[in-house]
Amino acid sequence: MNKRHQWRFNVAQKLREPDTVIYLEFVRKALAGLPGVTEKPCYGTPGFYAGKKLFCRLREDGKTFVVYNPERDRWMDRKPDTFFITDHYLNTDYMLVDLESVVPEELAELLVKAWRSRATKKLITEYENN
Repeated sequence: MNKRHQWRFNVAQKLREPDTVIYLEFVRKALAGLPGVTEKPCYGTPGFYAGKKLFCRLREDGKTFVVYNPERDRWMDRKPDTFFITDHYLNTDYMLVDLESVVPEELAELLVKAWRSRATKKLITEYENN
């Protein structure tokens, strides 16, 4: 098996782990009431989009979520072990969330904020009117 196939195999295995399945189910439930959310593969893992714009995805390790957040510094200052970035995300508005240590209510709040940051005005109005 070449390296690329091995990487895909490893990611597929992570997606089947019980903790990863639980994390994804929580995220799907948290996003269920938001209009215009679609789930599509992103780098081999589940990604969630507001229209055509990615706002969060599961990272390949199965234990970290990548979340769009223009206010990420505030979150990272408050809980640096839970909210952090790597060099890869330095020049973006994405941050990483450790799913093993995040409080579920904080994750749900963060997901809605990420969706709001990427959703169209029409989708936000639809959400606010429901």
